[in-house]
Amino acid sequence: MNGSTAIVDISAPVETISAAIETYQLRKVYRTGFLLDRKVESLKECTLQVYEGETFGLLGLNGAGKTTLLKTLLGIVKPTSGKGLLLGKPLGDRSIKQKIGYLPENPYFYDFLTGWELLEYTSGLFEIPRSIQKHRIPALLDLVGLSQSAAKKKQLRQYSKGMVQRVGMAQALINDPELIFLDEPMSGLDPLGRKQMREIIISLGDLGKTVFFNSHVLSEVEEICNRVGILAQGELICCGTLSELLTNNDRHYYASGRGGNREILSRWIGDIKYNNDIWSGQINGEPQEFMGTLNLMGAELLSLKQGRASLEEFFMEQMDLRGIRSSS
Repeated sequence: MNGSTAIVDISAPVETISAAIETYQLRKVYRTGFLLDRKVESLKECTLQVYEGETFGLLGLNGAGKTTLLKTLLGIVKPTSGKGLLLGKPLGDRSIKQKIGYLPENPYFYDFLTGWELLEYTSGLFEIPRSIQKHRIPALLDLVGLSQSAAKKKQLRQYSKGMVQRVGMAQALINDPELIFLDEPMSGLDPLGRKQMREIIISLGDLGKTVFFNSHVLSEVEEICNRVGILAQGELICCGTLSELLTNNDRHYYASGRGGNREILSRWIGDIKYNNDIWSGQINGEPQEFMGTLNLMGAELLSLKQGRASLEEFFMEQMDLRGIRSSS
């Protein structure tokens, strides 16, 4: 990646924490068209590190290359060039499969299995002993908010999309993985389901698991992740902690005070709120000029605080800088 486009140095080494995921100039080109005579570069020389124990969120519009990167890391597709490591092993190494969990964006399972049978089947693939299964399966069902009775009696073809997503998360965790990949984990969930999924991901981080996930729900990413990266048209354009990415993009000031002319205040504070005689809201304009106006009105300033851009605002700003619009 061209260093001039990065917000922070994504290749800087971290001495005290090992990398769970490392990629170096990872590139993927697909051939398309009837004669396979067209080339589409889905991933452009992606260099990235995700460290052990952190929750990393990958953001991007539809078609940005998020799922391509995830599938390349998992060994589902092979890179055209570049290299990568998972838990210290080359991409595609079978010896690390036992340590990885994966929830695809649109999970599809055998329709005529019950949720419980799916988890038993997945446990068998990992050769998990029955003595462990009988404790782990109920615990995972409780974790994802599925009742044991429904999981035992109801076939997956009768599940709602949200229930499939929940049992999909349970199967991704059945082997107690060190590294967990989640592709749009909030997809199909109602507000309560998103809250529960968010709590699950946070709990995984508390247990020292490494979580890598794609998402369109930027507010969730902002609340959950230690670090984030943004893909745009196959290129990793920035990567870092929220503080690193957003600190230099502070642009909002919030004020509260007492007194003054309400009409003039409303010009400065578009969505002004009143609580008895105290007003508050976000300032439109320079704070110095605003305070000068307050002095002229004889108003009392109670507080003035600087806020930072939200992740959504930062993301849209990065898209606008590159003239990128959603293709969905």
